[in-house]
Amino acid sequence: MYTQERTAMSNLVVGGPVAVNSYDNAIVAALVENRPVMLVHAFNGGYLRPTELGEASHDKGVQLATALDETVKEANGHLWHITPAGFFGQRPLYFIESAAGQAVAQPAVAGGTDAGRGDDGAPKPQRRRITVHQDAPKSTADTVQVGLPGKVGDKWRGKNGAPEDTQLWVVTVTPWGGITFVPITHPDTILGFKDHSVTADSEVRLTYNWGGDFTGTVINTFYPRLPNEWNVPYHHVFT
Repeated sequence: MYTQERTAMSNLVVGGPVAVNSYDNAIVAALVENRPVMLVHAFNGGYLRPTELGEASHDKGVQLATALDETVKEANGHLWHITPAGFFGQRPLYFIESAAGQAVAQPAVAGGTDAGRGDDGAPKPQRRRITVHQDAPKSTADTVQVGLPGKVGDKWRGKNGAPEDTQLWVVTVTPWGGITFVPITHPDTILGFKDHSVTADSEVRLTYNWGGDFTGTVINTFYPRLPNEWNVPYHHVFT
């Protein structure tokens, strides 16, 4: 029996244009509370994780894994923050930030710059973000990198002097209770997998959204799951 506690929030619309009667507390936690969640794929139930977990890695990508081992758990490699990052028109934008390799930001020294502070006044943590290639998916270099804005490769930085351009995503709740990621630099694509195959260790890349809208398709849908929900069958989000 599906016993997950629900959050009573109806008609949740994130990114539009689909109004969703969603009571899934993992979606609410990810998008409203900014709690770290697992991103579980709709097709095979695997989860996203950075290829490299270390704080110093900025040139590696993301893969789909089906086994959750202790090393990944201890490094929080299975957890992601979907962090608010402004608006594109009326659509809210987000960063997809890894909880693995998160660095505690040091207080700014005199004359330095402060990365920002939370509501409690503490410095915001530095988290590596999923960033896309400028030319994706037209070139063979269409995979993604997980890194800080100033440390990813040149082709994974914004063209207009804003390094975070390639790290901004429209996050859309789909009618079947999952979420789809659309990069603002490539609005005709969605987060998918290399060679369009969804298997263990599949490499994440951008793929064309042949559906032509922001709802994506089932094969490129992810269900946010709170860490304690790993053993909850993903198809139960339909109930």
